[in-house]
Amino acid sequence: MDHGYFSYPLPVNEPVLNYAPGSKERAALKAVLNELKGQQIDVPMTIGGQAVRSNRQVAMHPPHEIAHVLGHFHAGDAEHAKLAIDAALKAREAWVNTSWENRAAIFLRAADLIATKYRSHMNAVTMLGQSKNAYQAEIDSACELIDFLRFNVHYLSEIYKQQPISGPGMHNRVEYRPLEGFVLAVTPFNFTAIGGNLPTSAALCGNVVVWKPANTAVYSAQMFMKILQEAGLPDGVINLVFVSGPTIGEVCLNHRDFAGVHFTGSTGVFNSMWKTIGANMANYRTYPRIVGETGGKDFVLAHPSADPDVVVTALLRGSFEYQGQKCSAASRAYVPSNMAAEVKEKLVAGIKSMKIGTVEDFSNFVNAVIDEKSFDGIQAYIEAAKNDPAAEILVGGGCDKSVGYFIEPTIIEAKDPKYVSMCEEIFGPVLSLYVYPEDQFEETMDLVDSTSPYALTGSILARDRAAINRATVRLRNAAGNFYVNDKPTGAVVGQQPFGGARASGTNDKAGSMLNLYRWLSARTIKETFVPPTDYRYPFLQEP
Repeated sequence: MDHGYFSYPLPVNEPVLNYAPGSKERAALKAVLNELKGQQIDVPMTIGGQAVRSNRQVAMHPPHEIAHVLGHFHAGDAEHAKLAIDAALKAREAWVNTSWENRAAIFLRAADLIATKYRSHMNAVTMLGQSKNAYQAEIDSACELIDFLRFNVHYLSEIYKQQPISGPGMHNRVEYRPLEGFVLAVTPFNFTAIGGNLPTSAALCGNVVVWKPANTAVYSAQMFMKILQEAGLPDGVINLVFVSGPTIGEVCLNHRDFAGVHFTGSTGVFNSMWKTIGANMANYRTYPRIVGETGGKDFVLAHPSADPDVVVTALLRGSFEYQGQKCSAASRAYVPSNMAAEVKEKLVAGIKSMKIGTVEDFSNFVNAVIDEKSFDGIQAYIEAAKNDPAAEILVGGGCDKSVGYFIEPTIIEAKDPKYVSMCEEIFGPVLSLYVYPEDQFEETMDLVDSTSPYALTGSILARDRAAINRATVRLRNAAGNFYVNDKPTGAVVGQQPFGGARASGTNDKAGSMLNLYRWLSARTIKETFVPPTDYRYPFLQEP
């Protein structure tokens, strides 16, 4: 901002394309899917802007078609993690001193490249690599990622405008410095947009980043990295490495210049990182910023006044879109006895109407879960429910990994509100449902609030306004994103800043100014125009 104040107005959310039969976007996406299926790619790490290969290659398979090979990525080790840190720190001075408008232009250009030239490619790599259907990919790897890039530029411009007042004879100002060191971004498989936002939000603020994506999201991560490079991201600002979680933690969290971690993943891993950071405080140059979004056991609470069809739709969409592999997915439902029979009947009918299969068949609502480890864990919950008198499988329960990791959408009716599947995060297409006596709404809110250690998302479904108000107040701390008469998923950048508290994370709200503040370190500068030349104050003078 050396030669002007630049305006970055509030953007408009990227429109969601519908991929209807006969549409141009459907034809384009189908063509790119065919193109990618017909080739195997070699994916190196990107360190200091250079392609870095190792002697260990790992195959990438579509979760819904495990016999097919999309390509191989080069797995790294501790030395690659160290190289990434060195490259980041080498790039830091030039990036810190890059003007704001030039930093902003890179990420705005990346957003436009995704919106136009690479939209089909971003969606296709997400569909094939993470088994998302066309619509789920569109709202994630296209629209949400575009929104993150554009809205973050606007939010940071608004932060930069926040300046202190100045008294007579002086000028006060605040500069929002990047952190002193490097930021580690650890990103999950389930949202390509999160994979893109965690490293870029920190980099936009002037930080340099080591980015470690989940192995099951490398296929989409490499595509986004190419787009960032095409958009003009300088070498070393973001370094993409395919190193194991324990290894990246060992190297980065023990480094003197570790300045912060931007994390989305499991609560257990985040807790372990926090513990390590605490133990290493004496070794760091500064106090690291710790920002994390972890798990969820998200609820839908239906009041006796709710519309049963609204309840059914919220549960079918909220629980089974993207196979329930969303931190925000509805995984426990509390349904009053006055509508339980109707709701259960319609839920069963709805699930039986869902098609399951490959992402290339656009008529499939449900695709595969991410990998064999996930499949086995989800199946274990289902099998336990089949053999437990405290639970009943209302619908679904089938599991087959012969071709891909397919699990039927499953509803477990829990006879005990504290049954294990009502309490623990399953992260798959499994909804646990408890029928409560219709005259015990107050007691049921206590159950909702106390059953899970998480507090990410939740919703109240009701036509009674007093009940909505009561639930909003009573469940204030039970969810960081709370929905009224809607499913508890689908947060949109700029509309519903996302994040939860308790065991669900630090609630730093991705997609808002709150998150960007975490990657900034303010410096106050006071300039006095005519400095005093005598230490004596007037009160010292004799009368």
